[in-house]
Amino acid sequence: MASSENRRHDSKSSAGFTRREFLPMLGATTALAALGSRALAAASDESAKTKPSDAQARFVYVGTYTAPGTPPGGTHPSSAVGIYVFKLNPSDGGLTPVQTVPASNPSFVALDPTLTHLYSVNEDAPGSVSAYALNSSNGTLTFLNSMSAIGKFTTHISVHPSGQYLFAANYGDLSAPGNFPVYRINANGSIGTMTDLFQGVGYGTNAGPNPERQETLHAHQILTDLSSSHVCAVDLGADKVNVLNLNLGTGKLTPATVPFGPVASGSGCRHMAFHPDKSHAYVLDELVSSITVFKYDPVRGAFIWVQTISTLPSDFTGVNTTAEIRVHPSGQFLYNTNRGHNSVTMYAIDEETAELDVIGWESTRGEWPRGMNLDPSGTFLYVGNQNTDTIGVFRIQPSNGKLKFSTLVVTPTPVDIEFGPLA
Repeated sequence: MASSENRRHDSKSSAGFTRREFLPMLGATTALAALGSRALAAASDESAKTKPSDAQARFVYVGTYTAPGTPPGGTHPSSAVGIYVFKLNPSDGGLTPVQTVPASNPSFVALDPTLTHLYSVNEDAPGSVSAYALNSSNGTLTFLNSMSAIGKFTTHISVHPSGQYLFAANYGDLSAPGNFPVYRINANGSIGTMTDLFQGVGYGTNAGPNPERQETLHAHQILTDLSSSHVCAVDLGADKVNVLNLNLGTGKLTPATVPFGPVASGSGCRHMAFHPDKSHAYVLDELVSSITVFKYDPVRGAFIWVQTISTLPSDFTGVNTTAEIRVHPSGQFLYNTNRGHNSVTMYAIDEETAELDVIGWESTRGEWPRGMNLDPSGTFLYVGNQNTDTIGVFRIQPSNGKLKFSTLVVTPTPVDIEFGPLA
């Protein structure tokens, strides 16, 4: 990664430590935890590995920050070379390597609705997006093409449920504020012409509440709601979720009836997830380690505040930022990753109000857990420990949503984890 990318992610906390200064203090303790978890994977919980599983063997795709750069929040240069393809073992959730696809900083990946094509960002300056054909019989990828993202540090990518359009988010910097490009997807799955480049509105240059992280617009995620009614574009620099309408004919984005949903000033919303009921949304606030719960009106695109809850234990005093948020397919549980506390927070979701109640915290058995995802059956949770080059695999207990450690997968600088076709 470019040096400017590392600087923007390594700002000092109120305690006066940079993330790079703080991480070594966590290193010794976390290293012991990682060693213990490896021993646990080898010697204990064997019964869990032989339990019946609802998971199915399928192909799994892992995005990374690549060599020779040091990733944002990283402690050492990456040794990754691109996208890593694995096959999921449904007995314990373990991953067997299938293919390594060379690419530059494909930190986030996405699959189309037919699971026949994969798309990745290239989180560089300038940024770009890339397309791959996916062989569903063996899971392998074949490069198709790349397109400029017309921005810097492309950090997120998603496909519209129609399969016609590709969305991306450029994090940006002062010279190129964050924005959201839209592309038409060609018949062969390659990335076609850019149909729009949505530029949001923020606090103004050098005017954000958090001057080190909100000095300009910082686009961090773009996705479609579960009703396919609106496109939601999350901007960390502006403390808002832009709510947009997509014209399927032209590929243009226009503001919805209610054009955005705000989070508290200085919260720095990063990612969001929708509840399966399609009428609630959960926004992860990176800078203050909280989740904001909203009632969501898919007709108007309106976000109505319900709850804000911390992702951390009340006695935690270290440095932390949140990274990923996912809702269990059952709609009963929610999970997020904490970088610094090095944990997954587990929540129960109230059946009537959709409010969150903390179940507890589970160590990720590694450092700087960035990306996280659940396999489609909701059996296993996977979390990428960026700074210790492992993916922690946990079995989700269906009765209470708690995580039970299963195994560690060794792979360099894992960031995003996405699930493909059955193997």
